[in-house]
Amino acid sequence: METTNPKAILKELKTIRQFLLQKEKDFGNDLQILHPNYIESGKNFIHYLSLRTFKLKKLQQQLSNIGLSSIGSSEAYNLANIDNLIALLTAYNAKSIKRKKRLDKHPLSFFSSRKILDKNTIDLIGKPGKGLNTQVMITLPSDASTDETLILDLLNAGMNIARINCSHDGPEVWKAMIEKIKAARKDTGFDCKIHMDLGGPKLRTGPVEEIIKTKKKKKKTKIINYLLLHKGDILELYKKPILGKDAHEKNGKIIPAKISVTLPSIFNDVEIGQAILFDDGKIKGKIIDIKKDKLIIEIKRASDKGGKLKAEKGINLPDTKLSLPSLTKADLEHLPFVTKHADSLGFSFVNRVKDISKLQGHLKNLKREDIGIILKIETKEAFNNLPALILQAMQSPKIGIMTARGDLAIEIGWERISEVQEQILWLCEAAHIPNIWATQVLENLAKKGIATRAEITDAAMSVRAECVMLNKGPYILDAIETLTDILRRMQHHQQKRKASLRPLKVAKKFLETTK
Repeated sequence: METTNPKAILKELKTIRQFLLQKEKDFGNDLQILHPNYIESGKNFIHYLSLRTFKLKKLQQQLSNIGLSSIGSSEAYNLANIDNLIALLTAYNAKSIKRKKRLDKHPLSFFSSRKILDKNTIDLIGKPGKGLNTQVMITLPSDASTDETLILDLLNAGMNIARINCSHDGPEVWKAMIEKIKAARKDTGFDCKIHMDLGGPKLRTGPVEEIIKTKKKKKKTKIINYLLLHKGDILELYKKPILGKDAHEKNGKIIPAKISVTLPSIFNDVEIGQAILFDDGKIKGKIIDIKKDKLIIEIKRASDKGGKLKAEKGINLPDTKLSLPSLTKADLEHLPFVTKHADSLGFSFVNRVKDISKLQGHLKNLKREDIGIILKIETKEAFNNLPALILQAMQSPKIGIMTARGDLAIEIGWERISEVQEQILWLCEAAHIPNIWATQVLENLAKKGIATRAEITDAAMSVRAECVMLNKGPYILDAIETLTDILRRMQHHQQKRKASLRPLKVAKKFLETTK
């Protein structure tokens, strides 16, 4: 077994500390232009990113061997933690050290970093209710604009933030929703922030022809409005609007299935050999040829019985760097309404620093630089660029990150989503900005009334985020009740990544019964 050398550990920590401070200096110009709310947070963020360039596994094990706190869960106060370790190791080596600051008086200590994160969270999404530490965001269905009691019921159940998806309905419906939110706030006395998601570019399949088939014996008709695709089939994706048709035989020759795409500009970005996914990844293909008017795609994955590809289904290109604008023409038309009525806006399909810069410019022109900005991380490119996106967003006064786990999982692969959502949580904590745990949380319960074991575990993990988003469904009130119960229980055991070591009843009962 390898021996632990406290002097060697001390030397390594001092080297790491110097590297962190040097990187803070290197990024000095970038840090100077951040909003005052994020100056110290920006420094800590650079410290964290710098720290994570080191191989720390061996160092953590050595620190644990001598009973010192490791550096594995200090995202929010990196430099303070390293300073504390250096001081303790110096004492361990029977030497004294003169320090400018006490262990608990560092500008970003365990306690002060938590206060900063709490303040940034409250500024962006308000205070949680019902004795919870985590906010609950609910996506409003269209009928929330006409239902006289739905929003009131949602507020009473535990909704803190009402999410309006600007991909659906329009200003008249949104305004009716907002009026009902305000009325419900007045009736209940509960606070409820209004969050509006900009739609962003919608990359979807075009229309598909409908075929009516009649079964003579049963005298029943069946409408077929999809393409049936199997592994190995060829699909032609057309640039111009066409009516999609399934594969069929003509003059003894098989004509491949064909369908169009809603955003033909992707033809400028795609390359042969890249992956393309349809309908939340249910069907996967590979681009094998690029023609002037169409893409030739070989289907690589589909259901054994054939994947049904319908109109208006999402398309993902995880290997492609798309040049699509994150702010569409529709988004720019909706922006004045959103900035007038919303407390925060969701920035969909943000991928590059310039995307955020453009949004910040539009908000400045609308004199709403103070509105909260929540970046939706839903593409591989956005995740890869996340540190730079956060630093650019820090030029605004109120920011947060939504982990849009559905689209993100399709882009990066389902096997990686657990790892990636963890990394996003770490980066948010290092930047002292709230994270919203989103997509398919208690989805089965909200839609079908019965929760799966997997989604209960997923909901329990969400306690480490500052907010959890539930989607709409006929059993949404049951889903909110279940979620708040889970959060209330779990918050006594977990604060961010740290176990709070609450007394365990099971341990106490065992010791009492075995005296």
